[in-house]
Amino acid sequence: MNTPLLFSIRQNLTSFNVTLLGFQGSHLFQMFCFTFFLLIYCATMCGNLLIILLVSSNKNLHTPMYFFLTQLSISDILLSSDIVPNLLHVLLHSPIAMSFSSCITQLFFFIMAEGFECFLLTIMSYDRYIAICNPLQYNTIMKHETCIKLVLLSWSLIFLPSLVEVLTVYNLWFCEQNIIDHFFCDMEPLLDLSCSDTSIVHIEMFVACFPLAIFPFSFIIASYICIIYNILIIQSTTSRQKAFSTCISHLTVVSIFFGTLFFTYIVLTKVQLFTLGKILSVFYTVVIPLLNPVIYSLRNKDIKTALNKSAHNVLLSFLHFR
Repeated sequence: MNTPLLFSIRQNLTSFNVTLLGFQGSHLFQMFCFTFFLLIYCATMCGNLLIILLVSSNKNLHTPMYFFLTQLSISDILLSSDIVPNLLHVLLHSPIAMSFSSCITQLFFFIMAEGFECFLLTIMSYDRYIAICNPLQYNTIMKHETCIKLVLLSWSLIFLPSLVEVLTVYNLWFCEQNIIDHFFCDMEPLLDLSCSDTSIVHIEMFVACFPLAIFPFSFIIASYICIIYNILIIQSTTSRQKAFSTCISHLTVVSIFFGTLFFTYIVLTKVQLFTLGKILSVFYTVVIPLLNPVIYSLRNKDIKTALNKSAHNVLLSFLHFR
């Protein structure tokens, strides 16, 4: 491609559109996917909003563990709302043209949501570590003010790396080729459109992956080694089962989240990225935000009790109104 055209595109990125192909298939297949993802999105919004409402309205749930659970729900709502509405639009009108600024914005909030969840899952593992390994100091260490500071610190720590990465991508040169075989603006497919040397972006991603993913995951592993050790030395079988039950939901979410990210961005090659990688992308951007409230609700007696109590109160209010 000649230099004048490159210069023209670079100087007017607001007019540079990215074409998302989405999922290729028959009209019937597209409608099936649209209905399926719409139902998942509605269920995700309802499930996560329900968690937030239950925790905020029940004093028994005003503990650090449930406070962090509401933050996880907020992160899931952000991630799902960043990806799914555009995915539904792609399914209805595939392929679609997306402005470069919209593409960069979607990428920014995607990185923010994923990075925040990495930090939050790390904080939640620390919370479980203190609760099981140092229970006498739990209320002193995990004060409400401390929990708020940890969440704000997590958002602060992920904001700058996310901003740096998207600004670096924004300052790249882009060619006439603008087709992305994906349903959202992920980093690698977007970099494939660039005519610039993208090594600086890959270096930034490699460097950022240590504080944003590898260190949090390593911390979680170390925490659970200590937690499992302390659970095993508990003599009472009932106490041991109770201690382990408080961790199993979090451990399940951690395994699914980090396992999917690791397999998608490290194990898969570029050839596989457009096949299995697209399916895995659906899983961690669409399905996991739905699974998180389901996993925590199904295995949590406090959530079930609060839900039954709230449903009972709503029913009584409705009957009284009638």
